[in-house]
Amino acid sequence: MPFINTPIPDLLIFEPQIWHDDRGYFFESYNQKTWEDAGVHVDFVQDNQARSMLGVLRGLHYQTGEMAQAKLVRVLEGEVLDVAVDLRPESPTYGQWYSIRLSAENKRQLFVPRGFAHGYLVLSELAEFAYKCDNYYSKAHEGGLRYDDPRLNIDWEFDLTQVLVSEKDRILPFFGAHRY
Repeated sequence: MPFINTPIPDLLIFEPQIWHDDRGYFFESYNQKTWEDAGVHVDFVQDNQARSMLGVLRGLHYQTGEMAQAKLVRVLEGEVLDVAVDLRPESPTYGQWYSIRLSAENKRQLFVPRGFAHGYLVLSELAEFAYKCDNYYSKAHEGGLRYDDPRLNIDWEFDLTQVLVSEKDRILPFFGAHRY
């Protein structure tokens, strides 16, 4: 089975089977039947892509209420440290975070269910990041958490004084002040 459980329930690593030959490689990046056979039922409606340079940190973002989103994230070029924070109040791992290195080389993907804040930090000179969402973006429902929240104490594996962060992300609230 191409799924690996993380210490946080419902947060899954997807590791596709890759076929290599003299021409290069081939793999299925997504197959709805594979996911449904594993008990994961999600209907993706939007694909997004971003290109960023070394040290760019995007996040931690989420959407609220009826516009909450599940995401399937992956890296097409380069490497990132991908982070998800459990914001589900009923979850035994509420407030805990998980990180994983995703790269074009390892082809791993992270499934981030609804109820999580999500972000990533570029660890290579450039990174091309792509993700599927199961709901449409809604500015009225967007929220976020500070990437440097001392309560969360996320290990970004990078000197945070050297990161490039948008002004919007610099002023996000700390954990506990969010409105999920």
